Amino acid sequence: MNKAVNDGVWSGSWVAERLGVRLEGDDELTGMLGLALRRNPKRAHLLVSNVLGKHVPQSPSVVYGAGFALGRRVRELLGAQEAARAVVLGYAETATGLGHSVADGVGLAPYLHSTRRPVAGVARAGGFEESHSHATSHLLLPEDPALLVGDGPLVLVDDEFSTGNTVLNTVRDLHERYPRRRYVVVALVDMRSPADAGRLAEFAGEIGARVDLVAAATGTVRLPEGVLEKGQELVARYEAESAGAGGLSSAAPSGPVAQFPAPPSSGVAAEAGLEDDPQSSGATAEAGREGAPPSSGLAVEAGREGNPPSSGLAVEADRKGAPPSKGHAVEAGREGNPLGARGTARQAPTGPHPEDARAHPHITRIDLHWPPGLPDGGRHGFTPAHRSHLEDALPAMTARLAEMLPKSARRVLVLGFEELMYAPLRLARELEQVAEGVEVRYSTTTRSPVLAVDDPGYAIRTRLVFPAHDTPADGPGERYAYNVAGAGFDAVIAVVDSVADTPELHAPDGLLARLSAHAPQVLLAVVPSYVPGPLALPERHPMLPEPLRGPAFSSYAPEEVGWLLQDLSDVTLEAPTEEREEAIQSGGAHYAESLPVEYQPSEQYQELFQTALAESAARLAQAAGAVTEIVLAERSPRPVLVSLARAGTPVGVLMRRWAQFRHGLELPHYAVSIVRGRGIDANALRWLAAHHDPRDVVFVDGWTGKGAITRELTAAIREFEASDGVTGFDPEIAVLADPGSCVRTYGTREDYLIPSACLNSTVSGLISRTVLRADLVGPNDYHGAKFYRELAGADVSVAFLDAVSARFAEVVDAVDATAKELLSGDREPTWEGWAAVERISEEYGIHDVNLVKPGVGETTRVLLRRVPWKILARAGAGADLDHVRLLAEQRGVPVEEVAELPYTCVGLIHPKYTRGATGADGRAVNL
Repeated sequence: MNKAVNDGVWSGSWVAERLGVRLEGDDELTGMLGLALRRNPKRAHLLVSNVLGKHVPQSPSVVYGAGFALGRRVRELLGAQEAARAVVLGYAETATGLGHSVADGVGLAPYLHSTRRPVAGVARAGGFEESHSHATSHLLLPEDPALLVGDGPLVLVDDEFSTGNTVLNTVRDLHERYPRRRYVVVALVDMRSPADAGRLAEFAGEIGARVDLVAAATGTVRLPEGVLEKGQELVARYEAESAGAGGLSSAAPSGPVAQFPAPPSSGVAAEAGLEDDPQSSGATAEAGREGAPPSSGLAVEAGREGNPPSSGLAVEADRKGAPPSKGHAVEAGREGNPLGARGTARQAPTGPHPEDARAHPHITRIDLHWPPGLPDGGRHGFTPAHRSHLEDALPAMTARLAEMLPKSARRVLVLGFEELMYAPLRLARELEQVAEGVEVRYSTTTRSPVLAVDDPGYAIRTRLVFPAHDTPADGPGERYAYNVAGAGFDAVIAVVDSVADTPELHAPDGLLARLSAHAPQVLLAVVPSYVPGPLALPERHPMLPEPLRGPAFSSYAPEEVGWLLQDLSDVTLEAPTEEREEAIQSGGAHYAESLPVEYQPSEQYQELFQTALAESAARLAQAAGAVTEIVLAERSPRPVLVSLARAGTPVGVLMRRWAQFRHGLELPHYAVSIVRGRGIDANALRWLAAHHDPRDVVFVDGWTGKGAITRELTAAIREFEASDGVTGFDPEIAVLADPGSCVRTYGTREDYLIPSACLNSTVSGLISRTVLRADLVGPNDYHGAKFYRELAGADVSVAFLDAVSARFAEVVDAVDATAKELLSGDREPTWEGWAAVERISEEYGIHDVNLVKPGVGETTRVLLRRVPWKILARAGAGADLDHVRLLAEQRGVPVEEVAELPYTCVGLIHPKYTRGATGADGRAVNL
């Protein structure tokens, strides 16, 4: 990372020269950090991050990427198995978004951040003090008290480590309540002294736990003797001079503020996109202010020529129209403003405010259509299922933002609100990817008071001051937005939660008014504040139904599988592929709320299936035998096989048949529903727990792609344990093939054609995909599915199983050798498939991993059920792709050969779908 410079000056040089402060350490430090001064009796200097998205507007991709990369390093450190058991904890207020991004990088970890906002009805699960902060009390308020319970690693995330005291306080408090064996401490920069670093190691020894440290950069702040007193004196002098220059009372607590061009938003000038922006220096007055001598560095408000150019301070801009008698002509000293009484956070109305338009005619309120029940952040916990729900909804919400932007906008700021950092960051990142020709930046407001000095060597060039607008528990006070004034934004999108959508927000001296003075257009998006309901065990049906079995439901024999589903065969659920894709990608519907029209294979395609089955039956038999042997050796001598419907069902039957063939075992086998973003069928788990030991249950699937279902199942089992108090279910999936390297229990990691992936219901017992829709599936119901009895003439489900089972005898020796090799080898998941999917998503400009489907099986699904864009095929791939090439030809989809591809093929769903678009040319092709 290059230095964070403005006019060739590091943004920490102003403080370094005056206080003698030095940064020593990694080369990246001065690129990641600038320096400023703050009004704080415990520490004068402030390390200002250029990649955090708090004080310095920055590209949201840079901000999110910094946290996500740290999360990836944590996952590599822990290993996939331990990472799946981890919990991530971020610190309020500055690290709430960073911690959330780290949790995304870790993968399956649920996320919680500390908060300074008490919430009525939510019990405190812990708390700690931040010794150097201006506001100390941190609360831990998880909706689910079990979130912090367990022996998995706890990952603690802060933006910087200065002394390590905050981490020590946190671990001390939590370890007493929820002891565990391992902690990982994560930060953008580690600035502790050697002595402070030693204290953390000593503390780890005292509690008998391992503590690892992950940081993007490491160094030390060298502070000369007397720096605190010298810094406080410097701040006081500049505030007093600001008061004199701007007509402020000498007792006013706020520092000087300017409206000059902000410094580049990152040390990476190319990423910031500001290389050519003209930046004013500390010796330059505002345009049209020729009266200020270049040597003074004075920056004063336009139209206030009478102010004496006597210092290098900067005075708040944009106070022309506010009469002093109302408290608006000064930057601070607004103690008389009616900011509301001291009290807990409250739910504010989210409806329109008619008076807003009169007070601020160029402020537009946007309804994001935030998904009901989705938390606005990690204050009460944010699970992987929540993350999937957010990912599904982001495109539609961002489209609403993009539609409301002025056509002429070329530079846009998405401004979050104090602890509400993650939701605005994800919206900003999505907007950055879809808004062509628009430079998007992201930052948030803060309660941290920092001196502003308009000098290129100072990190906080400008400051907007406004009253707190969320009725904070510690009483009314000032809040700040830094480096926004004068930054040349054409539009600002302010994102707040509904608790903060108060009269103070819309007041003449409120945040919206301050923003409107510096941007032609201000948009307001309000995210509903998530308030947990009272925890209660869900109502239990007095007797859950017994599993459905063939021939009444499915074409399988009754002993082969029991379906823990409800029969929706009489309900019309099918929709044309194009309509489903449009609804799914727009956020208007979930994929599990409807069914695709069942693909009826042509005679040529059926011949391909039969050829593939004949050629691969022995290979499938070997993989089925190997994975069954591993299950019997490692998981349970009498496992209960539970297939994830429906792709896992044929594999579960094959495993059951192998156990019977080789060991004489009659293993129970069931099929249950799991839905991405919605989790596993909890009622099915309750039935299983009532009839079997959960420790014997082995979940089965056909293959892995990028590992999304693996992650979904882990999160769902954790949530089920917390809600029902039932433990013992192991979320580790057993699969026939693991090309994505996502699990430990598999028959092979080769990516080859599994013929059951070629077809839909006609190779899966004539059962549809599972359905989860509120009007059809109640709280005491299993998820639903349809039995396509009318397709019996085309059914090959049993024929497929028989063809593979017939090869069992000839592969016994091969199975024994494979199982022995796998049991003695390293099967730790590498998640290389997920990494490949992310790389492909970016290389092809899709920017959504959900639209990248890796592997032969997933590619086939794309061609059968979704709207494909193109197919990537490994150069030289042979007969395994014959059916893919045929389907692609039928749908008008190009097949692109790629030399370096970890999978045999990858299917790409159309990334910008419109009705009727099917292939790359946009033609709708009938199957």
